[in-house]
Parts: sequence; C-alpha cells; structure tokens
Amino acid sequence: MAYDPERGNGLPDYFHDKKGVDVDSREEDGPEPILYNNTVVHQDHGILSRLRQFESRLDTKLGIESEAIDRKRAEDKGPVPWHQQLSMALLWASGTMNTSCFATGFLGWEFGLSLKQSIVITIFASLLGGALTGYCATFGAATGLRQISVSRYSFGWWPNKVVALLNSVQQMGWAAVSCITGGLALTAVADGHVSLVVGIIILAVVALFISFVGLNAILIYERYAWFIFFVIFLIFYGETGKYADNTTPASVTGATLSGTVLTLLAIVYGSSASWCTMASDYYVHYPANVSRVKVFFMTTFGIAIPTSIGMVAGCVVASALNNRADWADAYNNEGIGYLIQDMLYPRGFAKFLLTLLVLSGINVNVISIYSAAISFQQFSRPFARIPRFIWTIFCFACILALALGGREKLNTYLQDFLSLLGYWCTSYAIILFEEHYIFRKGKFENYDLEGWNDPARLPLGIGAAAAFGLGVIAWCMGMDETWYVGPLAKVIGEFGGDVGNEFTFVVTALSYVPARYLELKYFGR
Repeated sequence: MAYDPERGNGLPDYFHDKKGVDVDSREEDGPEPILYNNTVVHQDHGILSRLRQFESRLDTKLGIESEAIDRKRAEDKGPVPWHQQLSMALLWASGTMNTSCFATGFLGWEFGLSLKQSIVITIFASLLGGALTGYCATFGAATGLRQISVSRYSFGWWPNKVVALLNSVQQMGWAAVSCITGGLALTAVADGHVSLVVGIIILAVVALFISFVGLNAILIYERYAWFIFFVIFLIFYGETGKYADNTTPASVTGATLSGTVLTLLAIVYGSSASWCTMASDYYVHYPANVSRVKVFFMTTFGIAIPTSIGMVAGCVVASALNNRADWADAYNNEGIGYLIQDMLYPRGFAKFLLTLLVLSGINVNVISIYSAAISFQQFSRPFARIPRFIWTIFCFACILALALGGREKLNTYLQDFLSLLGYWCTSYAIILFEEHYIFRKGKFENYDLEGWNDPARLPLGIGAAAAFGLGVIAWCMGMDETWYVGPLAKVIGEFGGDVGNEFTFVVTALSYVPARYLELKYFGR
C-alpha cells in the first residue's frame, strides 16, 4: 500500500529510522520478508529482526500482540459488545480480590487499631485510590494510547522515560507480593511438602504464559476469574465472622492514633492508586467515543469494591486472632496460608479453597507482567525494537528474584512497597489532570495524537520534571517507612504518621501549573 506520511503505513516505530523510509527494505539480500499490517516489511540479518519476524508469525497464529505499544486509531477499532465492556470493572475485580489484599487487611490490627477503624479506613482509602486510577483510565479509549504513552503529553519524551521505568519496577514489585502470598497458600495446601520457593515459581510461570499471549487472552481470563474469589471471600465472612472482635478498642490513642490512621490510609490508598500508571493499557481497544464517565465509575468501583471485600475480610480475621489463640499461633509462626487452612472447615474443603486462592496470585501477575513489558518497550527506541515477548520473559525473571528475596518478610514488604506506590502515583495523576484541564482545555482535539512517538512534536517535559522532582522531596518529607521516617511524619505521634501523599499532592499541584506555563512561554511546546 502507498506510504501515508501521517500513519507511516501503520508500522511500529522500530521499522523506520527516517520518515517514509523502511529501515530494512534497503537490504538487497536478507531473510524472507514478513507481512505486517498488510505491508511487506523486509528484514535485515540481525538477531532483533529475526526475533521480530518470529513474533510476527506468533501474532498471526496466536494473537500475541506484536504491535502492543502502537496507537490504536479509531478506524482500527470496532464496536465492543456490552458484555465485553464489563471488563472495565471485572478486569480489576480479578486483579484485586486476592490473598495480597487479604494479607494487607491484617495491618490495621497489627498497628493497634480497632476493627471498626480498620474497616472505615480500608473502604475510604480504596475508593480514593480507585478514583485516581479511574481518572487515568479515561485516556485509553479516547487517545488509543497506552498509559505511559499518554503521559508523554505532559512529561515529554525524556522525563517520561523515568515514568516508564518506575512503572515497570512498580508492576514487578506488586507481582512479587502476589507471588509470595500465593506461594504461602500453595505451601499450606501441600502441608509443607511444596516449599515457598517452588510455590512462587509455579505462580510466576502460569502468569507468564497468559501474559505472553497478550491483551485478548488477559481480558477473557480476567473477565470471569473474579467470581471464584468473590465466593471464597463470602465463605471467609461466613465461617470467621462470629469470632470477630468488635469490642476491643484501639490500643493507641491521641496523636499516636492519628499517625497510625494516616499510615494505614497511605498503605491502602497506594494499593488502589498503583494501577493508575497502567490503566489505559486495557482500554485502547474501546471506541474513542465511549463515555468517559462510564469508564471512570466502572474502573473506580471495579477496583474499590473488590479491594475492600478482600481487605475487610483480612480486618475481620485479624480481629478474630484476639479470640482464637490457635489462629494467632498459626498466623505468627506458620504464615497466612496455614491460618486460612486452620480457620476454615472441614479441612478438606479448606484445602480446596486454598488451592483456588493460589490462582488469585496469578490474576495480579498477568496484569503486572503485561504492563511492565510494554512500559519497558517505551523506555527508548532501541528497547522498542526488542519484541514484547522478550520483555515478558525478562519481567518474569525479575519478579522471581524480587519474590524469592522478600518471601520471609511479607508484612514489611507490604507496608513499605505499597506506601511508596502511592507517593509517585499521586504526582503522576495530578500532573495528567492539570495538563488535560488547564493546558489542553479538557479536549482531546488539543492533543497531537499522531505525534505520540515523535520527540519534536511532544512537550519538553520541563514543567512536569520540575513538579515531579519537588514531589519527590515532598515524599521524603512526609513518608513513614520502616527504613526511613521523614521530618514531617516524625512529629505525629510516637511512631510517626505517613503524610507523604497529602504533602505530595499539594506540592505537585501548586508547582506544575507555573512550571508548565513557563515551559510553554519560552519553548512553545
């Protein structure tokens, strides 16, 4: 077909080094050409070209998405049936209703909060973090771009590389948490005959296979997987609710109570907000005119409600440890998998539910591996030349290393990692919000969407880099981690209180507008 200077024949960027010139078509001799988007593309002799050729053949036969990071234009997308649109909520339900969220629910009890306090904080923080992700998700269908590509219109070409790297690390870390909790469940099912190491490996391998196939397989799998875990958590409530301790007050008071509440709020908020840097990845196939309000509410509640179901179940069971010494012993000495096995009855039924719960770890990993891989592809042009399936395997290896390294300190991992997620996601979302409504007037017509992969047509990102950098200072001032407590956090109670997200929000929101204004004034883009 004829070359279209705007669309570039629909080829991904790595097939071009200059506008209108196919890099590998200048070779007179070489491997057999491949057909990419109805265009004949000649390959060179290099290993990357051969890998891309192999990926293209896999895409033809299995639909593995060899063009995952490319913009999906309106003419490339057809109508999506209503039952498939339910994936806007069900995708996140499958990814959040898992053993990791259940384990996070124990933190309120460990911090000395009452059951009522833990439940209220969990629900509120889940809604707050879910709304952040819901907003970011509205960019996917309207632009046809993945989340990291969307943020190029505020962060620019070069600063956005930091965002891409942070997102990849974040997704791999979240998947590692899921591998640990799923591995603990698998170990308990096998009565210790399957080690935690083996359990972690099994979960990661299964998730690798589903992520390898691509978005279509992920959406189909996640659309139905949630129901199993919804039923399991209802059983949790039914069998453990009668032991819940709803009378014991919080063991902390005054300023220390305030600090503890702020810290738990930051952890739960970070859990839900952490999806915001990859939400658009799963909406690019929807029509551009899909209601943004529908996308926002389905995503927000699709994250907040399932997250609350899993975490509140953890809150209930944790409070029951005050009344059941045998459960407390299992939790403290053997881990959360053995606790689940002990608290459910009959034992055979408990093992069956534990086996199913192992699959919940796979749900998170599938989403995380997929998004981490395409974030790596957007880190630089050379990285984009490496096929997605190679990045998928790389992410799998990193997740294994993180999970195996942190398997003995799950609660510390949860406290520190989930809080850190919230800090930078807050900066990211507020920059996107202000760019869209203040500088783009809330209209997608003001985005040069055809220039998404051209540095010359994107902002320089100076304003976003400045605001984000100040946001980093704000994190450090307000964070409350086991390894570091910021000066603002120290003054709140005996153990400190995490105000990193609140301080980051204010600093980023106030600094981005003037910084971006100056960028436009002096550089014009």
